[in-house]
Amino acid sequence: MRGVFDPIKIEHRLNEINQTIEDSALWNDKDRAQKILKEKSLLENQLNNYKNLSLSLKDAESYLELAENENDSHLLIDINNNLSDLAKKVANFEIECLFSAENDHNNCFVDINAGAGGTDSCDFALMLLRMYERFANIRGFKAEIIDILDGEEAGIRSAILKISGQFAYGWLKNEIGIHRLVRISPFNSNGKRQTSFASVWAYPEIDDEINIDIQEKDLRIDTFRASGAGGQHVNKTDSAVRITHLPTNIAVQCQSDRSQIRNRAEAMKMLKSKLYEIEMNKKRQDQESQENAKSDNSFGHQIRSYVLHPYQLVKDLRTNFETGNIQAVLDGEIEGFIKAMLAKNIQNNN
Repeated sequence: MRGVFDPIKIEHRLNEINQTIEDSALWNDKDRAQKILKEKSLLENQLNNYKNLSLSLKDAESYLELAENENDSHLLIDINNNLSDLAKKVANFEIECLFSAENDHNNCFVDINAGAGGTDSCDFALMLLRMYERFANIRGFKAEIIDILDGEEAGIRSAILKISGQFAYGWLKNEIGIHRLVRISPFNSNGKRQTSFASVWAYPEIDDEINIDIQEKDLRIDTFRASGAGGQHVNKTDSAVRITHLPTNIAVQCQSDRSQIRNRAEAMKMLKSKLYEIEMNKKRQDQESQENAKSDNSFGHQIRSYVLHPYQLVKDLRTNFETGNIQAVLDGEIEGFIKAMLAKNIQNNN
């Protein structure tokens, strides 16, 4: 069903799932039962979205016929606005039909780090953080800053943003890589053009039923006083938690909550998600090396340029999708880039 929505096939699959659920033997295998129930929920949501969009289109057609018969200009304006909103919903639904990978439906962590470029790179990292927050707001997702480290003069050195919502990881998984900014630096008194870089890594929040074996002896857990905004209580207690996985030297930290217990739980989720994604990346890389292919969205690959001077252009270097409306992109309107990359992946897999 990759990239193509077929309601008949979905209804057929739902009938198969319902028959499986009625078999009492299923419930002897908890992991399989949870997986099937999750698939059922996803397919039902997708089918309901399709039916609601179809119903909205039929309603619009009926109102349009009524407006034309009665020559009602005000109703025609309302119908035009409704059709414009419907077109956006259909476009989003079309993109979500492209999400077929195992973890596409999961919540997502977005890890942003300033790279080469000094203060400008820190400012660019903050711009990207804001861009993904705005994107989440547009999609109706919840965006929460899990951890943030301010830059020395401006911007941020790093930040981890958790985005919660249906298909959050599917929407953001292809943002992984190096992002490049070209502009007249506001931090350079000579007004020279500056190139700066920031890296983005997106990884899914794994579900509870996915078992990631982490031994307590392999962890170093440190607590420290949270920094930055968060109120007096946050800054006066050792509520922030850093967990280091000693075998891999992967470290995660969380300071978003006043409770050390909740910060520790969130940090453990992040650690499990990172370890899981690393294992998945290893498998993907092994597959790609066997096929003699190189992944375009591997971490460390420069994927997109944001040029503010001498002209304005945002261009994805993997798909050549581009737009001159750079302010809209920085305000979170990145659906075009996402759709272009998803379409390219489908084309490569066919």
